[in-house]
Amino acid sequence: MSGDLSDVRFLTVAEVADMMRVSTMTVYRMVHAGEMPAIRFGRSFRIPESAVVALIQKPISHTG
Repeated sequence: MSGDLSDVRFLTVAEVADMMRVSTMTVYRMVHAGEMPAIRFGRSFRIPESAVVALIQKPISHTG
């Protein structure tokens, strides 16, 4: 990572939930489980848009 955050777009938990068509609680669970990176600002979280896109585009693994 170059350290330049000027190009990074941060999303709220509600915006991520809307993008992924899940509840905000699901997003909070993913953040707390370490499945989605997030930065805490006071009492709220901000999630890099690139992390959401990467998670959405990740191939689904099927377990038998």
